[in-house]
Amino acid sequence: MKLITATKLFTATLCVAALVGCQNSNTTGGSKSNGKKEGAVLAEVNSGSITTGDFERELKNLPEYLKTMADTPKGRTEMLDTMVIRELILQQASKDGLDKSAEIEEKMQDLKKRLIVESFLKKKVETESKVSDDDMKKFYEQNKDKFKSGEQIKASHILVKTEKEAKDILTQLKSGGKFEELAQKNSIDSSSAKGGDLGWFGKGNMVPAFEKAALALKEGQISDVVKSDFGFHIIKLTGKRPAGIRPFEEVKEQIKGAIMPSKQQEVFQKIKEELKKSAKITIKEDVLKSFGGKKEEAKADDKKPVEAPKPAAPEKK
Repeated sequence: MKLITATKLFTATLCVAALVGCQNSNTTGGSKSNGKKEGAVLAEVNSGSITTGDFERELKNLPEYLKTMADTPKGRTEMLDTMVIRELILQQASKDGLDKSAEIEEKMQDLKKRLIVESFLKKKVETESKVSDDDMKKFYEQNKDKFKSGEQIKASHILVKTEKEAKDILTQLKSGGKFEELAQKNSIDSSSAKGGDLGWFGKGNMVPAFEKAALALKEGQISDVVKSDFGFHIIKLTGKRPAGIRPFEEVKEQIKGAIMPSKQQEVFQKIKEELKKSAKITIKEDVLKSFGGKKEEAKADDKKPVEAPKPAAPEKK
């Protein structure tokens, strides 16, 4: 089912992001910072602390597809717990003297260079690689077959753990409660950040129980409580569209995403050429050749011809 429930992936990614993000830590026991701590204290960890400022920076550095997960109460709790674990590791590493090792210093210098290069290229590429409406329309006209879709529906849902919770929410909806507000407040699915909106989907994209209930609804109608392996849902159908080619406006962002990599590659190539043009570069070929690595493959004429395989001996009877 394409409801976003990848909690394990979220936690794992948070762990990686948090553990490698130690250069941003502003704690006493771990890596220290000359800057003043920002925001209110969220957690005290031995002699260190984690503030709302630290939390917001961590959130900003998350991949886009995980940011909605951090909008849920469970997601925020997991994120803070991961930051606490990072702080404990940093404090212990500091006690062991690892933060002052030559190896760490060397890696930090390498990381600094990479970040500066990345920041420079990101700024240049984002500024110069523009995809115009004409580019997108041209791509759309030449690739209309790529934008065909079967019959689709658009739905929102509220997902909770127990039937009792679902029934209570359904009562509130029948009494005039707003679906989007109740989804944001109660749903345990990451779509809660968007008022429960799941976007457009076709047959086969959702688990059978959910799909059957959603397809049976009329536009604007709200379902009764629907049970699935994920919990208990209340579904609202917000749109229907027949099979056919999706309109340009609807697939604009998708087209932009398809064109952008080649545009960025063009800009990157241009940047390389411009930088080289105004620089004095001397390549020491003799040093490069003596540096090591694999030897050049033998030329085609020097290679021995491959012998044809000998026929297998006849089987003895």
